[in-house]
Amino acid sequence: MDFKIFFTIFITVFLAEMADKTQIATLLYASSMEKSRLLVFFASSLALVTTTAIAVLGGSLISQWIQSKTGTIIAGGGFILVGLWVIFKGFN
Repeated sequence: MDFKIFFTIFITVFLAEMADKTQIATLLYASSMEKSRLLVFFASSLALVTTTAIAVLGGSLISQWIQSKTGTIIAGGGFILVGLWVIFKGFN
């Protein structure tokens, strides 16, 4: 196992996921005294594992048709467009 790649992926995904909508939703579920925190943990974990499996499968399928660099440019452009949309909506 290439630990450099492993930790690069771990740190990147960890920082991207921390304090995003997923984490805030999980925090809100866990703060509810009516719900088991263990139930929230397992349900949230399963949801994240499932979405990650879909992303890995999708990435491996897409890589058959486009190069990694092209995918990176498309993803970066998508993030920029979403950021601009969020900023625009903030002013309206």
